Amino acid sequence: MRNIFQVFDGVKPAILMVVVHIAYTGVNVLYKLAANEGLNLRILIAYRWIFSSAFLVPLALIVERKSRPKLTRVVLFQAFLCGLFGGLASQNLYLESLALTSATYVTAISNLLPAITLILALSFRLENLEIKTTIGKAKVMGTIVGIGGAMLLSLYKGPETNVWSLKLHLLRRSQHQHSHISSTHVLGSSLAFGSCTSYALWLIVQTKMSKRYPCHYSSSALMSIMASIQCVILSLCMERNWSQWKLGWNLMLLTVLYSGIVIAGLVVVLIAWCVHVRGPVFVANFNPLSLLLTAIMGSLILEEKLHLGSILGAGLIVCGLYMVLWGKDKEMKEKLLPRETSIKSDNIEIVNEGDQPALNAFVDEDPLPKEQNGEKKLGFCFWLNFFSSLFKQKKTDGPN
Repeated sequence: MRNIFQVFDGVKPAILMVVVHIAYTGVNVLYKLAANEGLNLRILIAYRWIFSSAFLVPLALIVERKSRPKLTRVVLFQAFLCGLFGGLASQNLYLESLALTSATYVTAISNLLPAITLILALSFRLENLEIKTTIGKAKVMGTIVGIGGAMLLSLYKGPETNVWSLKLHLLRRSQHQHSHISSTHVLGSSLAFGSCTSYALWLIVQTKMSKRYPCHYSSSALMSIMASIQCVILSLCMERNWSQWKLGWNLMLLTVLYSGIVIAGLVVVLIAWCVHVRGPVFVANFNPLSLLLTAIMGSLILEEKLHLGSILGAGLIVCGLYMVLWGKDKEMKEKLLPRETSIKSDNIEIVNEGDQPALNAFVDEDPLPKEQNGEKKLGFCFWLNFFSSLFKQKKTDGPN
C-alpha cells in the first residue's frame, strides 16, 4: 500500500497538469460559444476578474495573514501593470482573436509565449544570450522555428483533413459568418500575437513584483482587483447598455463562474503548486496538451476544420517551444552547478568559534537548499555551531 501511495505522489503533478489543461480547454470552448451567441466579451472579462477577486481575496487573507509583507506604492504600481497587461490587454485581445479565428488557432499561437518572452527579456536587457553556446543556439533556433510555424499557420491553409466522422456541433453559424471570419483572419492573427505580447509583459512585471512581494495568493488577489477595476471602466466606456450586464441562468453566468473561479482561482493554485514541486520547465512542457485537447474538442463540437497548414504550423510551434524550454532548462542547471561545486571546494575556510559575521557571510553567499526530494537538509552553519559547542563543552568539562 505504501508503494502505491509513493507512485501516486510521483505522478500527482503530471495528473494535476492534465487536469489544468482540460480546464483550459473547457474555458476556450465556453468563450467560443459565448462569442457565437453575441455576448459582450468585454463585460464577460470584467465579470471574470470580479469573480476571481471575490475568490482570491479571502483566500489570501486567510492563508498569508502572517507572512504578508508591507504593501508599498511600488508594489501597487506593479500590481496595476500586472492587471493592465495580464488582465485587461491580454484577455481582451485573446477573446477578440478567438471570436475572429478559432479556439485551436489561438491555442496554437499561445505556445509562442516562451519565444516572445525571450525576445522582450533581451530587449529590456533582463537576459543575456550567448549565441556561440549550444544553449544560445537552441533559444535562437527555437524562436525562429516557432515564429515560422506561426506564419505558416496564419498564411497557409492547405487541404482539409478529416480526422474522425463524429460531429457534435454546438455552434449556430451562418454562411455570412463564415465569410466574415475568413476575411478577418489576418486581424485575428494580429490580435493573437498582441495577446501573447501582453501576457509576456505581464510575466516580466510579475517576476519583478514577486521579488518585492513574495506572496503568491496576495499578489494574485492584487492583480485581480486591479484587472477588475480596469475592465469595468473599459466596459462602461464602451458599453452603456445596462441590460448587457444582467446575469441570469444562462451561458454568460456559466462562463464567468467557470473562468473566474476555476481558471483564475483553482487553476492558478494548482499551477503554483506544480511549479513549487517540479519547477517551471515541467509545467511549461504540458502547454502543447491544451493545443491537442482544443483541436479535438474544436473539431467535435465547435465546427472547426483542421487543415494541413494548421497541423504543420502547430507542429513547428510546438517544436520551437521545446527547443526554447530545453535551452532554459540547461541554462538553469548550469547556473546551479557552480554553486554546488563551490560549496564543496571553493568556499571551505576555517572559521573561528566566535566569528559570527564570517558565518553569516558564508551562509548568505551560498545558501544550501532547504528541501530536496522531500527531505530536509541541515545547513553547514548548523553543523559548525554543533561541533563547536561540543568542543567548548569538552574544554569546560576537561581534567580538573
